[in-house]
Amino acid sequence: MKLDIFRECFREWYPVFLHNPYIKRLFIYDMFAGSGKDSIGNLGSPLILLQEAIGEEQQHCEYLRKSKTPIVLFGFNEKDEKKMSELKSHVETEIAECKSRCQYEDCVFEKSFFYKHADFQELIKNPKLQSALNNKQYGKFVLLDQYGFKQITDDVFLRLVNAPKTDFIFFIASSFIKRFKELPAVTAYFKKENISFDETMPKECHRVITNYFRALLPSDKEYYLHSFTIQKGKNYYGLIFGSNHSLGMEKFLRVCWRQDAFAGESNCNINNDFQAGELFHVPGVSNKKQKVSDEIMKRILSQQITSNIDGLKYALRCGCEPKIYVEVIDKLRRYNQVTIDGVFNRTAANIHNAKPYNIVIL
Repeated sequence: MKLDIFRECFREWYPVFLHNPYIKRLFIYDMFAGSGKDSIGNLGSPLILLQEAIGEEQQHCEYLRKSKTPIVLFGFNEKDEKKMSELKSHVETEIAECKSRCQYEDCVFEKSFFYKHADFQELIKNPKLQSALNNKQYGKFVLLDQYGFKQITDDVFLRLVNAPKTDFIFFIASSFIKRFKELPAVTAYFKKENISFDETMPKECHRVITNYFRALLPSDKEYYLHSFTIQKGKNYYGLIFGSNHSLGMEKFLRVCWRQDAFAGESNCNINNDFQAGELFHVPGVSNKKQKVSDEIMKRILSQQITSNIDGLKYALRCGCEPKIYVEVIDKLRRYNQVTIDGVFNRTAANIHNAKPYNIVIL
């Protein structure tokens, strides 16, 4: 599931930046790349990223060949020397197989790979990497499939948050932080006074970790963060995605809601919804949707949400697709509780392009 989400997330992200005329370069970073394949030949994250960058029937290659911009570059880092050697070999094989299916002799990606054999904590402070991350003309996708929880420190998180045109997704072993929260191995990386787990709600542990990172966000910065909990046995792991732009979050939420139709955030029925076949199951209805809908309605009627832009962005921050706001405003208008100052529209996708209107309480 983790790799599936990585793939779908990048598949949603990549064309947006690829077709942006203001982006001069695309940097695709996999900071814990591994060997590229597991012991039975399943693809790892770097080869997944490469395949998606090529596109179905090489569609993205065709675009790059015609447009010449942006320049697409891959940065793969793997500390283990043996795994790095295997990764290079797997990438070369993948490129060779791609070329065998291509009508062109040259490959747009053949010289696009940069490999590092470095400690991540040193690499993230590298001036050349920081220069690329901070360049507003470069689009960056940063994948951080760490082993455990130690690598994404407060400082690393904020470096990524403050990098323009940068979306990131990282993996973290949340159960282990919960289990060993008092030990120096954990407190060296997380301020334990800022993490409070409820022992009666083990499924919540990744939400707690996500809220820890959310609390680090600068109060004056518009930023979007969402998580996905993955249960395996008795343990809970998770992904956290961050984006400076509402469109980035829209696309990640689309991936998450395809995986989890109840809450868009887990593989373990995190809100204890009634499922198909159970007596009280209603298709399309969930505890999370109802809770967020109720809160949006409350905020509109109390004038905390005063425009469609406010409502759409609030839905995103709650981890819901923006259409949930449209459903609420439709209901309020139908019952004559609000009216619109401006031209009403039902925009629920690409909300950064939505024409604004104000909400007037009747």
